[in-house]
Amino acid sequence: MGTTEAITTSEGQEAAALLERARQAVDPELRRALEGLPGPMRRVAMYHFGWEQADGTPAAGSAGKAIRPALVLAAARALRGGGDGPDGGVPDGAARAAAAVELAHNFTLLHDDVIDEDVTRRGRATAWTVFGLPDAVITGDAMAALALRLLAQDPHPASAAATARLASCVIELCAGQQADCAFEQRPYVPLDECLAMATAKTGALLGCACALGALYAGAGPDEVEALDAFGREAGLAFQLIDDLLGIWGDPGHTGKPAGADLIARKKSLPVVAALTSGTTAGEELAALYAGPMAGDDVRRAADAVERAGGRDWAQAHAADRMGRAVQQLSRAVPDLGAAGGLLSLAEFVTRRTR
Repeated sequence: MGTTEAITTSEGQEAAALLERARQAVDPELRRALEGLPGPMRRVAMYHFGWEQADGTPAAGSAGKAIRPALVLAAARALRGGGDGPDGGVPDGAARAAAAVELAHNFTLLHDDVIDEDVTRRGRATAWTVFGLPDAVITGDAMAALALRLLAQDPHPASAAATARLASCVIELCAGQQADCAFEQRPYVPLDECLAMATAKTGALLGCACALGALYAGAGPDEVEALDAFGREAGLAFQLIDDLLGIWGDPGHTGKPAGADLIARKKSLPVVAALTSGTTAGEELAALYAGPMAGDDVRRAADAVERAGGRDWAQAHAADRMGRAVQQLSRAVPDLGAAGGLLSLAEFVTRRTR
């Protein structure tokens, strides 16, 4: 979903403005970082971000929603009291930290597309389908290293702590991805294991983004950990909504085919909730997941997930996780009025319907 989508709530309008400001602040840092890659990798990266065509000519594509960079900047601002100085309350260097987080995120996207054999992202062909598997994987590796170098070379006093935190986060992300892949080979996956996987795969980076913002604001250890916990809880809510979109999302907004996760027989959170529901619909879904999806199977599988309660569970659990996120945020920012940006972003990503 693009940031230009019509948004009617005041929170949504604020979030859209924050995302746009984050994109404007972070894109120059990203471009400078990517320019430092060797030619072939730079070409893949610039294509992946939507800034170039496959032949290297300029493109006006989307580099993504910038949720994670926006969280870095909003967290830094919240820990500075939400001031309205010339930099909007964001400390020097926070845009570089936000760019590092975005590079780490896109490293995972390049690899996820290969692992999941996805052929479209952001409305066009994925990098691996254009440049081949080796170049896509290697460019993803380079992006992860680039993210860490961006932080390590930053003169900001929080640089060392931020680098170590992002490095640990990348390891956790990889563990989450490995568990996700392993689940596909297992006929039964307990829901608690699936939640732990989603926390590592998605929540960890959102938590890291918020923690880096706190570090760059000069926050103490307790505030940094509270912001990390906020991001993790919000990240799990985000993943729950993303999983719902993977089944019922509008392809025109998701950039992926309808029911893409079902076609891939992914054990997403709504699917696992349905499979472990002990219902007849859950058994029907298990039978469909036992073989390739063909013909009307995708529609039948989506219907089975809904009848087994997977859709309702995911929506309710997302709301519960957001409640926990706000509790964690209040530990670091007792006056939640100063954290309006973080709350607007969290509300925005968990209220998506397409």
